[in-house]
Amino acid sequence: MEIILMRHGKPAFTGSLKVMSLEMAEWISRYDLSDTGSDMPPQSSKTLASSALRIISSPLPRARSSLTALGREPDLIDEVFREADLPVFRIPAFRLSPVFWASVFRIMWFCGISRNVEPLGIAKQRAVQAADILVTSVKEANGPVLLMGHGVMNRLIAKELVSMGWKEYRRLGNGYWSAGIYSLL
Repeated sequence: MEIILMRHGKPAFTGSLKVMSLEMAEWISRYDLSDTGSDMPPQSSKTLASSALRIISSPLPRARSSLTALGREPDLIDEVFREADLPVFRIPAFRLSPVFWASVFRIMWFCGISRNVEPLGIAKQRAVQAADILVTSVKEANGPVLLMGHGVMNRLIAKELVSMGWKEYRRLGNGYWSAGIYSLL
């Protein structure tokens, strides 16, 4: 039995090259509404997705459109698999890349500074729920289950799976379309 945690493809939205920190709220909102456009998965992702007997997805467009690009439809779509939101902080006078701001804000979030978004502790609780859903699904399917999810949430779910006795035995990449394959020891 396998659980495949796959990250979505590259979102079509890129936005401005440089933004003020407070403009990140709008940037994040537009990013969350973005699908993957014409980004196509590598053959390794297609092969992995075709092996799954059950498909589970985050509700965000970038996850859903990634499944479409793989030629798969979700059997279950659940908010529990949604990416952990980024807090936005007012840091005046700097116009920097959105990737830089997102990295700074994510580090702050991991340090416990969540402002008006879900704190890390609650995201970890969601990861426990998500792992339980995946384990139940793999037992019901009696075969591989694929989750089309997101970078941070997939890592939190993976950590929970490992604590339940699952082991990552194979990894495909680290960026968009990356996947970790877990089996029960």
